[in-house]
Amino acid sequence: MNAEELRLPLSRTANERLHAMIPGGAHTYAKGDDQYPENLAPVISHGRGAHVWDIDGNRYLEYGSGLRSVSLGHAHPRVTEAVRRELDRGSNFVRPSIVEVEAAERFLATVPTAEMVKFAKNGSDATTAAVRLARAATGRPRVGICADHPFFSVDDWFIGTTPMSAGVPAATTELTVAFPYGDLAATEELLTRYQDEVACLILEPAAHTAPSPSSQLLPQPPAGRSPQSGGDPTPGYLAGLRELADRHGCVLIFDEMITGFRWSEAGAQGLYGVVPDLSTFGKALGNGFAVSALAGRRDLMERGGLRHSGERVFLLSTTHGAETHSLAAAMAVQTTYAEEAVTAQLHALGERLAAGVREAAAAMGVGDHLVVRGRASNLVFATLDENRQPSQQYRTLFLRRLLAGGVLAPSFVVSSALGDADIDHTVDVVAQACAVYRKALEAADPTPWLAGRPVKPVFRRLA
Repeated sequence: MNAEELRLPLSRTANERLHAMIPGGAHTYAKGDDQYPENLAPVISHGRGAHVWDIDGNRYLEYGSGLRSVSLGHAHPRVTEAVRRELDRGSNFVRPSIVEVEAAERFLATVPTAEMVKFAKNGSDATTAAVRLARAATGRPRVGICADHPFFSVDDWFIGTTPMSAGVPAATTELTVAFPYGDLAATEELLTRYQDEVACLILEPAAHTAPSPSSQLLPQPPAGRSPQSGGDPTPGYLAGLRELADRHGCVLIFDEMITGFRWSEAGAQGLYGVVPDLSTFGKALGNGFAVSALAGRRDLMERGGLRHSGERVFLLSTTHGAETHSLAAAMAVQTTYAEEAVTAQLHALGERLAAGVREAAAAMGVGDHLVVRGRASNLVFATLDENRQPSQQYRTLFLRRLLAGGVLAPSFVVSSALGDADIDHTVDVVAQACAVYRKALEAADPTPWLAGRPVKPVFRRLA
């Protein structure tokens, strides 16, 4: 099959139906059809393991499954069996279920740097709860966000800082200030400028984590990491940030939505040995089932509880936050990671894939233009033009060729369901894509290979 022969008539019709009823045509902007080449946005029928099938009957190897949430592969037997056991027992009650006790105990055993945990359904609720808790504990209004990390929450305190800030009052946005990843001096300057005003510093503890599917990494790594760092912070950075937060009296929050489990079962904090005051987990925690977590120090977390004498904080109170089957899924995921060394599997698969892609790109003469970066368990790629600048047009060309080869890859984030044969097939498809990439570079114009408009960034002011 080649890109010219790939037709998705049923998916195209389904996309029109989606747009007619759902703003953006998807319930997550990163899944929108604007993130894919025109008329080549497959609508999924089902998935199993590392493969998904679209409604047109095409099968794809899938990367970045469920926006990085399905790290064990679709319909993983240990997870689905744990869910099935709970389905006939009821999913939601007027009082806590014993499953909530078991899930909390399992989580705190997996992430021993945390003392208490509260579950929710999505990452935004957890990060916003962390911010609210930090503001309550410090009595300060401002939120310090890491400028180099692309997403923290759908809520106003973060979305107001993006190009999609419509509907967010300027007064709210003014309370959010930014610091650069890896630059302790700049962060200290920020904390000094807003002395006694910054409630918290929130960041993903590693770099190269979660660019939106159509964003582009810069060809040179930002401050605080080396070209070969794989997303790891430079030695001493996180410890230095911990010291700054302590000295300036603000709360340190690690957003571990992506680094949780993919870096280690205990997250990046477990790998790097720096303990935040609060941390948030999600994505891989449920292997596709809706569950997230806010965890942290007892004295902070208990402010949202009943066993303290201070002013109460409305921390997290969600009707579906403790659905029994989602918590069962989370426990099964944690057990599988521990017993089957899943994190090590993800790294081994990612290393094999990264090496193969780099070798294929170099062999086709585009090694400086198709750039693979990130920790092996969380690979992203950038497509650079003839001037080595990030290019949405070259990304479109590349995605078209991958889709034609049966590879659905908004990123190269692996799941443990992939096998060596899957990686080899992906590399073969990448090599074919790179041959076309080279032709476009030689012509200094990828337009003839696009067959439509280029893909677009998620965060943009106009539709």
